Amino acid sequence: MKIGFAGMGRMGSAMAQRLLEKGHSVAVWNRSQDKLAPLQQAGATVAASPADLARDAEVIITSLLDGAALKDVYTGPQGLLSAPLPHAPLFIDMSTVLPEEEIALAKQVQAAGGAFVECPVGGTTGPARTGNLLGLAGGADADFERARPVLADLCRRVEHVGPVGAGASLKLAINLPLLVYYQSLGEAYALCRHLGLDPEWLVDFLAETSGGMNVLKVRRDVMAKALAGKDPGPAGFSVDGIRKDLRTMVAAARAIGTELPVAARTLAIYDEASRKGLGDSDGAALTIDWAFRTGA
Repeated sequence: MKIGFAGMGRMGSAMAQRLLEKGHSVAVWNRSQDKLAPLQQAGATVAASPADLARDAEVIITSLLDGAALKDVYTGPQGLLSAPLPHAPLFIDMSTVLPEEEIALAKQVQAAGGAFVECPVGGTTGPARTGNLLGLAGGADADFERARPVLADLCRRVEHVGPVGAGASLKLAINLPLLVYYQSLGEAYALCRHLGLDPEWLVDFLAETSGGMNVLKVRRDVMAKALAGKDPGPAGFSVDGIRKDLRTMVAAARAIGTELPVAARTLAIYDEASRKGLGDSDGAALTIDWAFRTGA
């Protein structure tokens, strides 16, 4: 299948590599050209602009930072929708943004003659690279069926959760407990760090308790390094990326007339960690920062 892919951040690059390995013809675009060389070496072609990306592709996938980036890439002067779309391509947005931003984008795509599905995903760069993401799709039934084969190459499980906007809402919901958990784990470790227990043993043990999250199993080595006060390695989900998601959650809650006090307080702690220079670090670094600064 001829696929155009805009947004070569950590997740976008990993997904594009996966699609190349699955035999698709992939064209890529990114604002920063330096991120495109590894994909070009792997067989991707490079588009000069989002408009060029959309010209011949059957499916256009986007994985972008926020709503402002979506607006620019889709509707800017050289955006995906700036040229006619006589071939009625399918757009799949995999960004984590507000539900209303996806709904507005879907209307613009449909007005331009395209079809639209949102599918934010659960998982970090590791699962993205191996096709083990969890997809949360929103869109019309017929559009989802068009998207299913491509999403199946990227995800171990894809759920069609409702119309456009539903995927964004559920993505924020599944991310919230994890992002708060990193802070909770730091606080928990502050209570027992003085015991000198082996971090790998502790991660295994905590994973067996009723309060242990799945992240302790799927990212065992990363979490053990975090509890040992070591660098957990390259960021799968950075502190600054987490801050963006938490801000989006708080805004989404306000839009439906509710509040997220725990998420809001956790956001403030991530903001503090970013100011200390941890913005590009893996989210597990928050555990290190909190547990070790307490002097426990």
